[in-house]
Amino acid sequence: MASRRSRRAPEYADVHRLDTFPKVLADNAKRFPQDIALREKDLGIWKEVTWAEYGLMVRLYALGLKDLGVERGQVIALLGANRPEWLWGEIAAHALGCASLGIYKDVLDDEADYLLAHSGAVAVIAEDEEQVDKLLTLAARVPSLRHIVYCDPRGLRKYSDPRLISQDDLKARGRALDARDPGLYEREVAAGHGDDVAVLCTTSGTTARPKLAMLQAGAFLRHCLDYLEADPRHPGDDYVSVLPLPWIMEQVYAVGQALIARGIVNFVEEEATTMADLREIGPRFVLLAPRVWEGIAADVRARMMDASPFKRAMFEIGMGLGKRALARNRRSWLAEALLFRALRDRLGFSFLTSAATGGAAMGPETFSFFHAMGVPLKQLYGQTELAGAYVIHRAGDIDPETVGLPFAKSAVRIDNPDAEGVGEILGRDQGLFAGYFGAGDATAIDDLRDGWLHTGDAGFLKKENGHLVVIDRVKDLAVMSNGVRFSPQFIENKLKFSAFIAEAVILGRDRPYLAAIICIRWSILAKWAEQRAISFTGYSSLAARPEVYALLRAEVERVNASLPAAQRVRKFLLLYKELDPDDGELTRTRKVRRGVVAEKYAKEITALYQGDDAVDIDTHITFQDGTTARIQTRLKVETLISADENGPIASKAAE
Repeated sequence: MASRRSRRAPEYADVHRLDTFPKVLADNAKRFPQDIALREKDLGIWKEVTWAEYGLMVRLYALGLKDLGVERGQVIALLGANRPEWLWGEIAAHALGCASLGIYKDVLDDEADYLLAHSGAVAVIAEDEEQVDKLLTLAARVPSLRHIVYCDPRGLRKYSDPRLISQDDLKARGRALDARDPGLYEREVAAGHGDDVAVLCTTSGTTARPKLAMLQAGAFLRHCLDYLEADPRHPGDDYVSVLPLPWIMEQVYAVGQALIARGIVNFVEEEATTMADLREIGPRFVLLAPRVWEGIAADVRARMMDASPFKRAMFEIGMGLGKRALARNRRSWLAEALLFRALRDRLGFSFLTSAATGGAAMGPETFSFFHAMGVPLKQLYGQTELAGAYVIHRAGDIDPETVGLPFAKSAVRIDNPDAEGVGEILGRDQGLFAGYFGAGDATAIDDLRDGWLHTGDAGFLKKENGHLVVIDRVKDLAVMSNGVRFSPQFIENKLKFSAFIAEAVILGRDRPYLAAIICIRWSILAKWAEQRAISFTGYSSLAARPEVYALLRAEVERVNASLPAAQRVRKFLLLYKELDPDDGELTRTRKVRRGVVAEKYAKEITALYQGDDAVDIDTHITFQDGTTARIQTRLKVETLISADENGPIASKAAE
């Protein structure tokens, strides 16, 4: 699709005049009614939605909600996967002067209960029966919830709850109200103002329940425009919406930027078809979380396991040429011909003009892997409270160790830097939030002083180019009992570059050496084991295999070789399960909740530090469908550096 599109000059909406989402949408629908705005793949067919149709759906949704009694200033929640209906519902909420609240589709009952009750949501637009069932169980705990609009009617026709209404019935109500009062929608949209709180966006919640940051329409749109000045997008540029819409950066890309720049937002059929659908679209822009980029890199290397000796040799030669050329800030034409052109096509990256990653740190190894391949990957940095990213790499100014430079109307500085220039990162941006819902305005927030947000992240500004380098969370920077300072996240990212490691947690605060809890990458290691006729029955049994321990030992030793002696991992064990957001071990954006891990796996951590060779596990795990399973296994503690070697303990004395 991308190869057939003509390239126009960047052309952005006037967000100073059109200061709300519905105003920008109405202008697009009026001026460019037949241009494509959205695509959704359904039953193998890409279905297109024009700007005129987009505007009509939002109109009917809004008037339907108005007919149900929804009033200005209330909250409308959205629950489900990324679909056009989500965008229609969100912008319809804004058209009525309501705030939208996105909830992750895999939310647990307790989280949904908290978010809906705390926000006082009066209506939820839910994707399907699964989400409706979740909402109906919360009936008694969320008295404010009066309406549940469902988009997919399958399985719901026999439900009799009076709060349920199908989207078809909602649109029918909208049509009827539009016929009775033809100018009502326009009056509602005109009544909206840029100072209105449009989006309630959940913070990451790494240490507690997420807060709801209140983002104003005008400030958010101006922030998105500033982003586009730093990373331009053209009308008709394709974007594939993969990351969850409740996340602030997906709000920036799929909602704000798409409206302002008239990009085309594409929705994949299902998560399992993402890479195939992405290849069909051939997007100009893509935003993926670091874990997704890491997964793609791991999958590429894993596929080489199945390749012929000749193809494996070509891959190694091509990657070697590409990385050596990248070190000289060049591209290798031979590597392009041997490997990279075909590899980018295979991944759906042939037409990319900009690719981004954010939400968590990415290791330099993964970043350089894609740049050697010719993928124009950029790191970005920001916070929900500042409307997402406000620091990004610019084209032609890429540094894999940094996250780039602030936008033109944004700024960063380092608070209380030490002798090496490392301190807390402070950020300032015009997208500044209006406060946390239910906690007063932003002036009452301790982390906001004189317009600067204290991010809680540690970093420094690189002298050579002024780029921002993010090290870790300030609270996560740790010191061992021997005085050696280290960043867990930095080492974890190095470990996760391995095709066989899905997650890693580095331990060592107030301890004599560093140790690691590692989660294997199941999909790739299962294939690796099958090729070698290694028997296993599931994740736990595979993780306990001695062959797997030997393989992972080599991977950790490879990382250790790149680290100072004082910061090398001395011991590790392979966990019997993956870390999971549903178990509270990760946030919904896949950041480690270190406090939860430390408490939940205290027995395993103790074994790593008291000299045990193994630790016996007898526990139960709960699956997403509510079923449980008993896990009985013995986790080996693998020692890489003994106490009498010149390892972490001895290194301090040597200093």
